[in-house]
Amino acid sequence: MNKPTPIDRMTFATKLAYGAGDAGAAITSIMLLSYLSPFLTDVAHLSPGLAGQSQLVGKIWDAVNDPMVGVLSDRGQIFSDKIRQRWGRRYPWMLWGAIPFGIFFALQWIVPFPETNQWGLFAFYTLISIAFNTFFTVVNLPYTALTAELTQDYHERTSLSSFRFTFSIGGSIIALLLARTVFQTIQTPATQYLTIGIICAVISVFPIFWCVFGTYARSQAVLAQHPEEAEPVTGSLISELQIVFSNRPFLFVVGIYLCSWFSLQLTAAIIPYFVVSYMRLPQQDSPLVILAVQGTALGMLSVWNWISQKVGKKVAYLMGTSCWIVGQGGLFLLQPGQTTLMYVFAILAGVGVSTAYLIPWSMLPDVIEFDELRTGQRREGIFYSLMVFLQKICLGFAVAGVLQSLEWSGYLRPTAAIAAPVQPEAVLNAIRLAIGPAPTISLICGLILAYFYPITREMHQQIVLQLQERREQTQDRGNR
Repeated sequence: MNKPTPIDRMTFATKLAYGAGDAGAAITSIMLLSYLSPFLTDVAHLSPGLAGQSQLVGKIWDAVNDPMVGVLSDRGQIFSDKIRQRWGRRYPWMLWGAIPFGIFFALQWIVPFPETNQWGLFAFYTLISIAFNTFFTVVNLPYTALTAELTQDYHERTSLSSFRFTFSIGGSIIALLLARTVFQTIQTPATQYLTIGIICAVISVFPIFWCVFGTYARSQAVLAQHPEEAEPVTGSLISELQIVFSNRPFLFVVGIYLCSWFSLQLTAAIIPYFVVSYMRLPQQDSPLVILAVQGTALGMLSVWNWISQKVGKKVAYLMGTSCWIVGQGGLFLLQPGQTTLMYVFAILAGVGVSTAYLIPWSMLPDVIEFDELRTGQRREGIFYSLMVFLQKICLGFAVAGVLQSLEWSGYLRPTAAIAAPVQPEAVLNAIRLAIGPAPTISLICGLILAYFYPITREMHQQIVLQLQERREQTQDRGNR
């Protein structure tokens, strides 16, 4: 095995700063995924169908703008040559988008109209969702593309991803603990959610600046050794998409990622309803269930990072997802009153969730270098944007599907007189379907795709060697 060159050995401080960059995205994502639906249906009193459609529109727009931002950041467009030469292709987007990102997140937690004005509420939340998701992409997509630009070493990328998702899961845990504290100390539901929204907005912005200023020196050092990474990508959006989708390993990674994250997002979206409506527990217990999953996932990141270095990324994913499937199946079989077992299965699911965070994102930079070997260009932005594009489309339909199924089955919204109404049997069955069979089927599909994923550790070493030889030949020709 080739040892990494000195430039591939990142300092702990650099990894820490890089990891911090995902904290804001994680905090806002977990709050929206776990609490926006209950907020819209139970506090703003928007009908479940309209609440789902509002989030779906926001996610479709969020998905559509990903390839746009990806291509623009690959080409170094929008910002002036002076800014690009000073800050590179990715950092200006993060610096420019951080403050609006926080502002529009906070605006999603206000109730501007009475519940009788359903279409006014729908329009407001849809427009705010579109604005927030625009700036989420502006900040987070260039950030994710940094992984491939900060190191070219196979194992260092897995290590870098473990730092990223330590902050990602850690940020989620902080947000959930904050939510539980607010639920316990503030009695008015509307004030609860607004307080959570404002605090999370503030603490989500600062890690973005930490990431930019903490990794900038490293990016400049890598750029000095690999100037090809600063070369703007040429070609139309259509041609870029054709090249990306002709990359067979990329299709496998996309499939693995979507299967994992569909299961994760579907479960996170339904847990508040599962805990309160099916298990008949207080609202403040739903953050604890999500915490059991996320806390376990956080604790397992270093374990899976070590296992991945021993047996490879593919085997690590297969092992973790198998545990996850058992956990999801257990949650489906639970009966009200089996609270201890609920936490046991949540922890077991968290063991596998950790691999969903770590493995697909550490595979993607390897796929990008496979593409560079084929085409001679580096297009991190378009690859990362398409991963996120498909994930957001998947999330939008998952959440909308959950809420629409609740409306069709007759979901009873809480009132001042009845804070936790007893739901019809059809609603309880819809909740159980979303927490058991649906995510389990998706995870099994992910296992099949991971088994056939073609880029092994040995194959990646050959790709890196061939790229290095090509660059040396190009440099020799340039020196003549």
